[in-house]
Order: sequence, then C-alpha cells, then structure tokens
Amino acid sequence: MILPILAYGHPILRKKCNSIDENTDEIKNLISNMWETMYNAEGVGLAAPQIGVNKKIFIIDANPLFPKDQEISDFDRLNSKKVFINPEITKMNDDYCVFNEGCLSIPDIRAEVKRPNMIKVEFLDENFNHNSMIFEGLLARVILHENDHINGVLFTDKISSFKRKIIQNKLDRIKKGKIETVYKMSFS
Repeated sequence: MILPILAYGHPILRKKCNSIDENTDEIKNLISNMWETMYNAEGVGLAAPQIGVNKKIFIIDANPLFPKDQEISDFDRLNSKKVFINPEITKMNDDYCVFNEGCLSIPDIRAEVKRPNMIKVEFLDENFNHNSMIFEGLLARVILHENDHINGVLFTDKISSFKRKIIQNKLDRIKKGKIETVYKMSFS
C-alpha cells in the first residue's frame, strides 16, 4: 500500500524511534508498504518515521544513483538494496565527502552535505538476521541520511545557517502544505 510521506515540519520527523523487538507480520507488512511508497515517490531511501511510524527501520535502493554507464563493484551491486532494522553505526572514518542531498519529506530542496565516506553498520535484515557490514561512498551516504531520520535528524540540520536562511522560505511553504508533489504527502 502506498502511504503518504510526512512533510518537513511534521513533529514525528523530529522524534527518536523505538527499537523493533520481534519479526512480526506487522513488520513484514510495514517493509512491503515502505518499498511500494518509496518506489512510487522515486526515492532511493525511506525511513519509517517518514510514513508516520516511530520504529527503527529504513530501506534503501541506491541503484538509481549509480550512472548506467559506470561499472560498479559486485559489493555495491549486491548491497545497494537493503532493509535496516535497529541499525547502529559503529564506525565512521575521518575521510569526508560532500554530496548534493535531497529528501522525500523536503521536496524540491537540495543542499551540499558533508558526511563520512566509510561507515560500519550493525543491523538486522528483513529476516531478522544480524549483519555487520562496511559501506563506502554513495551507499554510506544514503544509509547515514536514512539513519538520521530514525534519530529525528534531517539533512537541513547539517547545512550552514547561511544556506538555511536562503532556503527558509521554501521550508516554510512545505511546512504549510504549499507544495505540489507527484506523490502523496501529509502535513502537520
């Protein structure tokens, strides 16, 4: 089922999420709805709070970020589509990169965000199997962006106050529901 995506300004987007204790039909259904909602909105990641669910879970499918004519590693190919339940970032390197990020909850706004280029993540997959993996580059970035969501952090929190002032009018319009998107949204 395609669900509305919560827009910037909705209070749920600022809450830290609760852990998931067991693999239930409700969680399986949530994952299915998240995939359908994300693909409908043409996103590359979606966190549960973005659809109003206060649970530590997000999904990614970073395949659209890789240029079609670019060779990608087998690791990236195999791991660019994943479910992360109760993720914990256990390591980040000191090598940072900057990338122009956007967010389904903050449509039509993009900004340069600095993030670590390599991370180690402990998480449960959709079958509740424990994983410990190292991600680099675009995959690390997408995971960090979505992981921020389950901690009540938005990418706009990571930009300079100067850049934030520049986009504040657009953020206010989103908060008031004065925006059109090709996907369903819910406003506070």
